[in-house]
Parts: sequence; structure tokens; C-alpha cells
Amino acid sequence: MVIPVYDKNPVRRTPVVTYTLIALCTAVFLLGPLSGFTPSYGHGHALQCEQAAYFDRWGVIPGELFHGQLPVDRLPLPQGCPVPAPYTKVPFLSVFTAMFLHGGWLHLIGNMLFLYVFGDNVENRMGRVRFALFYLAAGYLATYGFALAHTEDTQSLVGASGAISGALGAYLYLYPKARVTSLFPFLFFIPLRFPAWMVLGFWFVLQWLAAQTARGGPGVAYLAHVVGFAFGFLCAWVCYRPRRKVSLVIRSTQGDIPP
Repeated sequence: MVIPVYDKNPVRRTPVVTYTLIALCTAVFLLGPLSGFTPSYGHGHALQCEQAAYFDRWGVIPGELFHGQLPVDRLPLPQGCPVPAPYTKVPFLSVFTAMFLHGGWLHLIGNMLFLYVFGDNVENRMGRVRFALFYLAAGYLATYGFALAHTEDTQSLVGASGAISGALGAYLYLYPKARVTSLFPFLFFIPLRFPAWMVLGFWFVLQWLAAQTARGGPGVAYLAHVVGFAFGFLCAWVCYRPRRKVSLVIRSTQGDIPP
């Protein structure tokens, strides 16, 4: 595990989109059932039931992306929870709403930290509108990539990890030598500074290895991270790779070009 906390890579203008995304994700979490600031959701077992119903309604359920909305009585809920009242849900749009939901304080803080450290530079390079579209595209592709491997899964998928992974992939291509200060738990959280290609490369390898061993059911959607990261890197490579300059050299020799 790697925890980036700062990158030595100044930006030219305020990353409005990045800050707005952080603010929206934080606000949605604070108003949701897991923040502890909304007592209307109840406590104990009642809170668990409300949380599950909340994620089922606003999160992504991979099976719904391919089979349409599931009846509420087929959704997995904690034992003893009442079946929620029927509601209308558009599975395609649930990918969007799920990007602003998080499963706890650590999930939120971790995602927002990665977005804060790496999102601003990618936004500065792409521009605000293109970065916003890129972020959404990465989130959608990451979610559908995970869902393709779990087409029958009825567990809710929430979080901005897939979209943020896209920003990480783009950052790796655009700024591979930028110095990133990170904390490594296995090194007793000592802050160390490494180039971005080492930090993000190490992070990606961990996600890839975890995706190979992960199975369906509750847990971290590592495959979504891998798909989002790959999309971000390839997108940056296609759009921002150096173009070869073609120069026409005319050799003047006697008899070739008249004086």
C-alpha cells in the first residue's frame, strides 16, 4: 500500500474541477447514512438496513447494467431488514451517482487524497472541461470493465476510485519524473520522496496483483482501478504524445537549383 501526500509539481491556475469534485463527494458523504451526522437514518441494525438500501438505490449493481433493474426483493440486505419500497432506477445513470458515494470515512479520505495530489496537474494539462469529461469517461469505463467480469453480481459498487484511477494513469504518462512524497505503511509511515513513475507504478502493480486474486462479493473493486488506470494512461498517450516534426531539407548541389 502507498499513500501519496504531496507532489512537487506546481499548477498554473486553480484546479476548479478537482476541488469541486472533492467538495461534492464530501458533501454527499456527510449527508449520507455513514457519516454520523444524519441521525435520521437511525442507529445499530436500523442504520445497517438504511445503508444497504441507500447503496442499492444510488450505487452501481453490476447485474443491473446487463439485465435491467432488479426487483428490490432480490437485492442482498442484512438479515432482518425490511424490503425497501419499490423505486425507479436507471442502471446507466447509477454509474454516475455511484461516483459520489463512499463506504466510510477511510474510503472517502483515501480517494480524495489521491484526487487532490494528482488531479490538479492533470486538470491543468487537459483544461477544465476536457478533464471533467475525461474523469466521467474513466469512471464509466472502469465500472463497466468491472461489471463485465461480474455480470451476475448483485452487490453494490460505490466510490470514485475508477475515475480517480484514470487521473493517476494520465499523471503517470504526463509527469513521470515529478517528485511525489508518499507514506509506506510497511516502512513505518516514514515520508519518502520518489518519482511518480515509481510511486504510481508500484500502486498499479499492487492493484493488478490484487485483481488477479480477488473474487466476487463485498470488497475492493481492484479490477475497476486497473481498467481506469489503463484508460487514463492510454488516453494521455494518444492525446499528448510528442509529435515528430517533419522537416524538409533541400540540398543544393551544382545543377540542382539554379542560382
